[in-house]
Amino acid sequence: MKRLWRETAFVRFWALRQVRVLWFVQPSVLELNDQRCVIRIPLTWRTRNHLHSMYVGVLAVGADCAGGLMAMRRIGQRDQRIRLSFKDLRAEFLKRAEGDVHFTCEDGAAIAALVDEVATSGERGNLPVRVVATVPARLGDEVVARFELTLSLKTSTAGGSDRSSRSA
Repeated sequence: MKRLWRETAFVRFWALRQVRVLWFVQPSVLELNDQRCVIRIPLTWRTRNHLHSMYVGVLAVGADCAGGLMAMRRIGQRDQRIRLSFKDLRAEFLKRAEGDVHFTCEDGAAIAALVDEVATSGERGNLPVRVVATVPARLGDEVVARFELTLSLKTSTAGGSDRSSRSA
């Protein structure tokens, strides 16, 4: 898969400003459309543990990025400000990730529906998002880890605060 330069630059620039650990691991966007997102994080001195496999924390960052980028893309298509966070994470580690890891999320339709629902209702919405991690260069399509993150979305005010004004 070839890297999508514009999307990769966006993710890295945004990460440098907002989530520096994501910037540090240098993710690349390999695929991004309405249905699917694929992120690659290279196995380098930054991401490798003493067993020469990817740190568990870096694997979690990759899953966060793959699921979050799909939601950010859909939110960016709306006129409303919608805040995104993940409220929990479940992970299953099946094999050591001993190469560049591809994180794939194929929940685009469900994420789009959640964004539209939150934008319309103004109420918080939650959705379990699934991400799988593979190491194609070494293991092909064999899954090395599975993640389920609960995506939580909420509309926010123009001032950037979700709290109501309080009088003194």
